[in-house]
Amino acid sequence: MHITIWQTILLALLQGVTELFPISSLGHTVIIPGLFPQVFPSDFATNTACGGQSCFLPLVTALHLGTSIALVIYFWRDWLQVLLTLFNSIKNAEIKRDSEEWVGWLIIIGCIPGGIIGLVLQEPLTKLFSSAIVAAAFLVVNGSILLAGEAMRKRAEAGRVFASAKEREASFRSLASLSWKEAIVVGLFQSLALIPGISRSGATMVGGLGVRLSHEDAARYSFLLGTPLIAAAGLLEVPQLIGQNGQTWLLIITGVVISGIAAFLSTKFLTKYFEKGRLTPFAIYCWAFGLISLGVLFALHAS
Repeated sequence: MHITIWQTILLALLQGVTELFPISSLGHTVIIPGLFPQVFPSDFATNTACGGQSCFLPLVTALHLGTSIALVIYFWRDWLQVLLTLFNSIKNAEIKRDSEEWVGWLIIIGCIPGGIIGLVLQEPLTKLFSSAIVAAAFLVVNGSILLAGEAMRKRAEAGRVFASAKEREASFRSLASLSWKEAIVVGLFQSLALIPGISRSGATMVGGLGVRLSHEDAARYSFLLGTPLIAAAGLLEVPQLIGQNGQTWLLIITGVVISGIAAFLSTKFLTKYFEKGRLTPFAIYCWAFGLISLGVLFALHAS
């Protein structure tokens, strides 16, 4: 596989940071090589060193393993609860609504839409991964989705403009209060991230805001929902790397570790940020970076 240690480190940092921030990790991973052909050669995303197949997508998705491991470590209590939920529900033949046990089922239900759509549309969606222009265009769309989510939240709060801060906070719903239908809706929002340039965490948070979760709970649900899908994406592509030499595997393992550390720190920051913060700064960034990238990419193609 024609890739250097520096390219691996850059991609790993890019994956670890941008996967959790609502700015599309996959979009950045496709756009950056297009913007910097000196660092990432023109055949970087399409070379066929992996047994006649492109190494780019398997490598990128393998880096997702580091991210998913970091999320499991950070939310280990939640994942322990999910396992206990399944065990207790099967043992007692009972599902308790409006409880932490129900949150475990909401995670499972919310993963279903993205998993099904990803399997059904895998081939046509994969073709989009090599186009930096397409990813940049959808990054602009992602910014609009984030702003739409904030606008939806502001309209919901408009009727309580004279309410106290405590009363406004009480108007938000807890994650455990969601129905299975609402979990499916949030899961459908998450599936938008199958398009490069659309942020999984951002789209999922907007879906969470749409069912009246707070920013904090929407972020938590987004991170929990994303963990199994991020892990599955990595595990599905790892077999394509079987047969690589030891040096290549060393690069991949290095990348997984770096992306995991970056993802853990990003999760810690964002969990704190969304206690009070909003999606608006990320929306502005997506618009700016997406539009600038489109201008540069068209100029490079024209030259």
